[in-house]
Amino acid sequence: MKHLNKKINQIFDNFIFITPWLLRMGLGISFFFHGYGKFPLPPQKLIDYFGFSEYLASFVAIAELSAGIILILGGFIKNHLGELTTRFGAMLIVIIMTVALNLAHRDWFITPKLFMSEQIFLLVIGLYFLIRGNK
Repeated sequence: MKHLNKKINQIFDNFIFITPWLLRMGLGISFFFHGYGKFPLPPQKLIDYFGFSEYLASFVAIAELSAGIILILGGFIKNHLGELTTRFGAMLIVIIMTVALNLAHRDWFITPKLFMSEQIFLLVIGLYFLIRGNK
């Protein structure tokens, strides 16, 4: 069994560098499309459902789309600016998801419904990049 585990580790250790990119790209692309799906501006669904003003609804759409792009771009910048860019994009995501959970899904907190939704994973992966940056 130990030998099999060693062989498996040898295979997958060659791909360890890609694991943060899988999370980064998945989260970034998801946020890009969440924001993009609210275009054209202003997004009427946000105005109708939450009673947002046209400006706030447009800001949310642009922030979601931008957060995804910023998070992805931060991974390509290999200095302190990349670190800040990644954390800024992640911070936007964490703020957006925290507000979204509070406004739209307040009744989900610490229930199975929360942990079976994509929202908790968007928040948690955002926290991962906020804390870890590009490390």
